[in-house]
Amino acid sequence: MADKDKNCAGCAGGCSSEACGKGCAGCGREPRGKLTCYDWLGDIPAGECDLVEVQFKNTRKGIYRNSTHLDLAIGDMVAVEAAPGHDIGQVTLTGPLVRLRLRRRAKNEGEIKRVFRKAKAADLEKYREARAREHETMIRARRIAEKIGLNMKIGDVEFQGDGNKAIFYYIADERVDFRQLIKVLAETFKVRIEMKQIGARQEAGRIGGIGPCGRPLCCSSWMTNFVSVATGAARYQDISLNPQKLAGQCAKLKCCLNFEVDAYVEAVKSLPSKEIRLETADATYFHFKTDIFRRLITYSTDKRMAVNLVTIDADRAFEVIALNKAGEKPLTLASEADQSKPKEAAAYGDLLGQDDLTRFDKKKKKKRKPQKAAGREQKPADGRQPQQEGARQPQQPREGGAPAGERKRRSRNRGGRGGRPAEGGAPAQPKND
Repeated sequence: MADKDKNCAGCAGGCSSEACGKGCAGCGREPRGKLTCYDWLGDIPAGECDLVEVQFKNTRKGIYRNSTHLDLAIGDMVAVEAAPGHDIGQVTLTGPLVRLRLRRRAKNEGEIKRVFRKAKAADLEKYREARAREHETMIRARRIAEKIGLNMKIGDVEFQGDGNKAIFYYIADERVDFRQLIKVLAETFKVRIEMKQIGARQEAGRIGGIGPCGRPLCCSSWMTNFVSVATGAARYQDISLNPQKLAGQCAKLKCCLNFEVDAYVEAVKSLPSKEIRLETADATYFHFKTDIFRRLITYSTDKRMAVNLVTIDADRAFEVIALNKAGEKPLTLASEADQSKPKEAAAYGDLLGQDDLTRFDKKKKKKRKPQKAAGREQKPADGRQPQQEGARQPQQPREGGAPAGERKRRSRNRGGRGGRPAEGGAPAQPKND
């Protein structure tokens, strides 16, 4: 577009033409919505395929027929047929891949609606005005439903591109008679009302959020359909059946439990059954746990608790099973090669003892300080230490003179230059020779 201040029509006002690159016909940037996919048939000529896929708000998508043979590319905003009026959406897929998707949906081509035209500036302006009313309409609709006394929750509202119709998405645990609600909503908002019930997973996908893995929710970022999740997926992966950890933000089982379950199912097929017991000369061993990808199996001599645990690989387990079928019992469950191998040191060593769970329970013993005397003994004026009764402290005299304590006392009494004054008298004056 010539004017840089105007929003690009190809992105429905979502970006400016200055920031766009080179790609789609409208603004040069392909849509990066949550339901976009790689067109692996993009290099194949379209031929007679006149079908296009159009995406609307959030997860709603539809396939339409380009009967007027418009030059449409991914990212173009188009006006499509609706009942009544028209709707505004964005082209997300063109070419032969659209026909394959139509077969997947098992939809008759005769029921496909048409693409009217590329969206004009007036169409986009009316489309933005309708989108701006959605949040306020949802809040008012919730109040109306609460006033009527319906046990339901209105999670989202979607206006049609021309503003003549509104779709109210709601969640309810039981069947709801909303005929009275439709009458009140139609009188309040002056539009045609359509009610659609969605589940907790669809609501989480429409609202979005951050999962415990630190990434955006799969249902709000790339998932196109919801597959039922069972607790069997957690059992195959040896995950603890903790409802708080297995449930997502929708309070249902996490969809990611199904992502790796196929790999676990294939890996389990190459391992012995958990129901098989291993017989040895000294005991009977029961399955305790399995490290599927390392192919290590731990057996216990007690069926209900961990007793005398022995870990062997899957090949050794099959060998013992074959011996048991032949009526033989090995001396030990572990092979001779495993017994002769030295135990490997742990790869991780706790050098500082920070992983000790009881480290907070240890109380540091306080060092006892020596008790102080109640009253300090006063030293005598002569500076000598008080002697205990019956104790005798002999003083060793220095060579050629009186004892050290006597000489010190004499020098203090005599005074001198820089000396201390004697007790009870004036400071001594120096003598003049």
